[in-house]
Amino acid sequence: MSKVLIGMSGGVDSSVAALILKERNYNVTSVTLRLFDSEETDNSICSAQEISKILNINHIVLDFKKEFKKYVLNYFVQEYESGRTPNPCVMCNKYIKFGFMLQEALKLNYDYIATGHYAQIKYDKSNNIWRLKKSGDMKDQSYFLYRLSQEQLSRIIFPLENLNKPEVRELAKKYNLPVSEKKESQDICFIKNQNYQDFVINNSKTRFLPGKFIDKNQDYIGDHKGIINYTVGQRKGLEVALGQRMYVKNINNIDNTVTLVEYLDGGCTSVLARDFVSIDPNFDYNNKNIKIFAKLRYTRKIISPCKINFISDKNSTIEVFFDSPQYFPAPGQSIVFYDSNYYVLGGAIIQ
Repeated sequence: MSKVLIGMSGGVDSSVAALILKERNYNVTSVTLRLFDSEETDNSICSAQEISKILNINHIVLDFKKEFKKYVLNYFVQEYESGRTPNPCVMCNKYIKFGFMLQEALKLNYDYIATGHYAQIKYDKSNNIWRLKKSGDMKDQSYFLYRLSQEQLSRIIFPLENLNKPEVRELAKKYNLPVSEKKESQDICFIKNQNYQDFVINNSKTRFLPGKFIDKNQDYIGDHKGIINYTVGQRKGLEVALGQRMYVKNINNIDNTVTLVEYLDGGCTSVLARDFVSIDPNFDYNNKNIKIFAKLRYTRKIISPCKINFISDKNSTIEVFFDSPQYFPAPGQSIVFYDSNYYVLGGAIIQ
């Protein structure tokens, strides 16, 4: 019987994932990660313990506060200091949930780790590789998982891979799990009772001073309250009257300017991206007969046809060319690539 360590937050997704693993006759232990000290974390631990008792499985707590601060919190703050928009979930998945948690699981002689993510993992026998595929649910989270390695994918189980959210809630009801109607948190997990701006300011040595709004011609058009208050693509909350709808196109932390443009001026047909990774080490990105599609933000539903040009010796920097204009790609966000069957090919960070 294979041993599985499943990450459990005390929510409906991870609880039902644990239930499914047990129904499949895995030897299951649940784990809650203590990533920071808060009432929310304590509640998650209590809820996970309650669910584990109902499922008759063991529960443990792993403390990764030090690692989380180094790889997620510090990164989050530094990106905003630099005028970029971070993807904390991407880094948390890479380093914490499927990095340190997997390492600890293997040390404890578990065969696999599991989570309640909505994504699919498939083994491709013909090419001897593991593939990551988009989930059929609207909540698909494959975008946040593109930096997982072949070794990590070979040790991960996503029990919810063929389910959608309503089906998950129905399973929770069927088995009388008390989290069946539990609401999902829409916030960044480590930011509670404050906005992200306050969190960054409280954890940064940088002073986010007022500066200038400029237009596409670099001309002064108003004053901003500090770059921490703006993200690329933002329209609301600019608090400057210019007679037409304006959007943030660029944030320059060096000269402390924020560039505003009209919507059509926010389009581009290519982006530069760094830290490229490929899930399939043998995939031929230069094969013109294979269509590649890109997703530039998790919240964007449209996956855009594109071509990739490698422009560095180690292939870590790429330029992506789109068939149609893409509006307000945000530096710091991930661009994730899919094939026509919605398998994740890899991704990079927009520069």
